[in-house]
Amino acid sequence: MKRIRFSAAYPERLRHPLHRSIVGESPIARAELLMWSPTADATTLLWFDGDRDATTAAVEALDSLVARSLVRGAGGTYAFLRQDDYEFPAALLDTVAASRVIFLPPVVFREDGDVRFEAAGAAEALSAFHDDLADLADLTIERVREFERRRTPSRLTDRQRAALEAAVSAGYYEVPRGGTVADVAAALDCATSTAGELLRKAEAAVVERAVEPE
Repeated sequence: MKRIRFSAAYPERLRHPLHRSIVGESPIARAELLMWSPTADATTLLWFDGDRDATTAAVEALDSLVARSLVRGAGGTYAFLRQDDYEFPAALLDTVAASRVIFLPPVVFREDGDVRFEAAGAAEALSAFHDDLADLADLTIERVREFERRRTPSRLTDRQRAALEAAVSAGYYEVPRGGTVADVAAALDCATSTAGELLRKAEAAVVERAVEPE
């Protein structure tokens, strides 16, 4: 199983109305579709990087809107929406419906017109989906990785995790530092050079995951 992060630039005619509302002069630069219902009565949870007034203006672009509830949070505004239609173009919905992949939240709508999302599935199914969607959008593959049932803060081996745990217990990451690499080595019953290498690789994995683009 693979998971792929795509970036898609749709032509104006295929952009979702909500996305069209934040491209250009809107104070909203980013909207994230966090959850959606698998029903015709579209119930969604979104997050916008703007205040209540800006979010209200964005969601009012939806002709299908039946009800909304806005809640301030996470540096922006959450929007619970109920619509009688998703308002995605039929060509796009048909492509999604025919695919043999699953879509992972969030779907990110950006002010530059791009949509960023992740899909997971068998390699051949993802390849077929890519080819079909590429007929509708300027499509870029940003990242490919193995699908993991549980998402962890970083891809650490058991030994690297043990080294970090030993370092924390020894006070190695305290300010001022209260432990040494030798303390980690003693806890792991290994050479100091081995402990140092384990820490460096573990730290690199944690930092890399922390600064991955959203």
